[in-house]
Amino acid sequence: MQQPLIQIREQQRQTWDRFSAGWKQWDKLVLNWIAPVGEELIHSARLRDTSRVLDVAAGTGEPGLSAAKYTPRGKVTITDLSERMLEVAAENAARRGIANVDTRQCDAGDMPFADESFDAVTCRFGFMFFPDINLGLREMVRVSRTGAYVCSAVWGAPDKNSWATTIMGAIAANVEMPPAPREAPGLFRCAAPGFMADAYREAGLENVAETEVAGELEFESPEQYWNFMTAVAAPVVAGLARADEPTREKIRRTVHDLAQQTSNDGHAKFHWSARVISGEKTQPARV
Repeated sequence: MQQPLIQIREQQRQTWDRFSAGWKQWDKLVLNWIAPVGEELIHSARLRDTSRVLDVAAGTGEPGLSAAKYTPRGKVTITDLSERMLEVAAENAARRGIANVDTRQCDAGDMPFADESFDAVTCRFGFMFFPDINLGLREMVRVSRTGAYVCSAVWGAPDKNSWATTIMGAIAANVEMPPAPREAPGLFRCAAPGFMADAYREAGLENVAETEVAGELEFESPEQYWNFMTAVAAPVVAGLARADEPTREKIRRTVHDLAQQTSNDGHAKFHWSARVISGEKTQPARV
């Protein structure tokens, strides 16, 4: 892997380690929020009770932990770049009494598994942050058995994801942010329709399908929305760190006002949209 990509990987590892406490704190809300995405991934993976499943960049454990109930005589391996995120995943598995899972810290672009090891591969909201999207996808294809499905989810267009753009727009309007390189990791890096489907076909996968999954994310109050985003969203924290205290307070008030306008009952409601992509490995991976 080239040095710039290694640097991106290390930055990502440090970021997810640093924010693991926030993700643990808000895990229940996140699980309820994006459960439909995990359900679509599991459905697309065509699991059997004996399947051996690889869940890449799984963070606190989903959708791998949910997939485990469909594979009672199989096994789910949950991986992530962040060891601290995997600690949360292991705690979640133990609390839920899920025994047919294990965790493995590794880079999605260089996985420590033999060729043709898994009957299905899932990856929920990981590709946007990989240093090299195509390298990560090739690795998933390599470790998949012939006949396996590789299934991933990425965020859709920004205008369909107000949960993210509301606070980031307020920050951008008040803080001068350096422009990010075109290929830099980010929420909407893979959002364009057909972007991931094209990558799947280029990697040799067939029967490629792309499905939109969308819904509404509700918070008890604008304050809860603010607290959530400032605990789990690295770009939000980075943007606010560039603001002095009066500017930060101005941004907070703006976000509060915008969030308050989303509902008449004091709650804050935001739209979200994701794309789930699946493809079948019909022949051995390209060398």
